[in-house]
Amino acid sequence: MSLTIRPARPEDCPTIVMFIRELAIFEKLEAEAVGTSEQFHLHLFGERPACEAIMAEWQGEPAGFALYFTNFSTFMAKPGLYLEDLYVRQAFRRRGIGKALITTLAEIALSRDYGRFEWSVLNWNSPAIAFYRALGAVAMDEWTVQRVSGPALEKMAAMSPKASLN
Repeated sequence: MSLTIRPARPEDCPTIVMFIRELAIFEKLEAEAVGTSEQFHLHLFGERPACEAIMAEWQGEPAGFALYFTNFSTFMAKPGLYLEDLYVRQAFRRRGIGKALITTLAEIALSRDYGRFEWSVLNWNSPAIAFYRALGAVAMDEWTVQRVSGPALEKMAAMSPKASLN
């Protein structure tokens, strides 16, 4: 096995965008994948990084990635690791790459003394759900994800009392 897991580097941004577009096609969300290499460079490696990524290479070929960021548990009073995207290219599946990526993230969470590691998965993606269950993940069925974006986010922000928080 010739698998390498390493932190993303600035020159990986075009590959990350390619992976995200492939993932979006798989998830039937292609129209929503509008991020550019420049945007990922800013948010991964800029002055105030918003996320991190690890890359998987199989025999030197880009095979997959995981993009994650820190969240926070007020109940635990500890940060947590939130996995935004995990993707392994079709040609590289069934080689343990997904497991290597997710277990590397678990190792990162523990090494940073994070209290938890969590992510979301589409309800229809039964192979991914089975994979996560086999690794010990537990569904948080009592929680429902809420999201505000686009015009609804702008409308919500317009209701703000205009406190200066930046």
